[in-house]
Amino acid sequence: MSAIAPPQTSPSASPFARAALMAYLLLIVYASWYPFTGWQEIGVSPLAFLTAPFPRYWTLFDVLTNVVGYLPFGALVVLALYPHVRGAAAWLLASLAGVLVSGCMEAVQTFLPSRVSSNVDFLTNAAGAGVGALLGLLLTRPLLQHGRLRLLRQRWFAPEASRGLIVVALWPLAQIYPQAFLFGHGQWLPILSDWLSSWLSMPIDLGDLLRRGAELSVEQYWLSETIITACGMTGAVLTLLSLLNKEAPKLALALALLAVALTVKSLACALLFAPDNAVVWLTPAALGGILIAGIMLSGLIFTRPEVQRRLAALTLLICLLLLNTIPANPYFIATLQTWVQGKFLNFNGAAQFLSLLWPFFALWFLLRSSAEAKPDARYH
Repeated sequence: MSAIAPPQTSPSASPFARAALMAYLLLIVYASWYPFTGWQEIGVSPLAFLTAPFPRYWTLFDVLTNVVGYLPFGALVVLALYPHVRGAAAWLLASLAGVLVSGCMEAVQTFLPSRVSSNVDFLTNAAGAGVGALLGLLLTRPLLQHGRLRLLRQRWFAPEASRGLIVVALWPLAQIYPQAFLFGHGQWLPILSDWLSSWLSMPIDLGDLLRRGAELSVEQYWLSETIITACGMTGAVLTLLSLLNKEAPKLALALALLAVALTVKSLACALLFAPDNAVVWLTPAALGGILIAGIMLSGLIFTRPEVQRRLAALTLLICLLLLNTIPANPYFIATLQTWVQGKFLNFNGAAQFLSLLWPFFALWFLLRSSAEAKPDARYH
């Protein structure tokens, strides 16, 4: 008796690819126009960079950074166009999109005194989008057609998981920007305090106002750091778990997400500071927070998705509340003094943007998913 072949399904679009494309485009805009201040007209055409002489000084690092930065954009455009546009037409449209986006970013930089429009940047960014589009064509079959990755996506993840997967995938990247506490993202009050202090020409500390001037003891500070780490990790991992079907290897995927996040954190610390600081984030309090989060997650890993979403939102809110009310870590402030941003200045702007907003992306997804949730057949 012959084996029954799996049913053939018609090609379908990927909401994940389209959401990822929009998110990556926002990161490009932020990295290209950061710090968004000092706009002024200098009497030069925004397109003057196209006919300007090539810069006398440029480095291989700059070229590679520009090419690599637009690789994902080109690939995501091809994947987002599928199945309506495929093959050479998809590559052409993705390459054209890279040219238009790169040209727009460079043209607007004409009005930013802290940025310099460059035809080298324009050409290398456009080239990166073209190469990325070729990569997207190669990935179309394994990702969007009938490859193994598509089958795993259908078997492990809920059909509506695309938006959540974007949020979860951004969490390891949010570790790049230096933070005072491990997994402590969304620390807005110090930034708002600096803005108000500059605007009103007087020192303002919103966190101190919320604390009413109270100072934390060493033990209280240690406990706060432990809770922030535990809640930040629990919220992120529960967000992933809420996307999974019963058949998914939940423990393996949760450990993989944590391993990727800590690896990115270590590499970022080593690169931005010094190799000796690769694990500077592993304080006793942070280690305690990881252990506590592991204990909590071991009891929540097989609960229903709606419960996981609600608890993920709750732990992220607790993390935000503590993070924005406790005083700054003096040791972290001293460590920042050794941070030489150099060539990574604009990249750090995008990394900071992601670190500040990731908890709010996650909360938006979790609360929206909870409001739209229907009885889950995966757990009946």
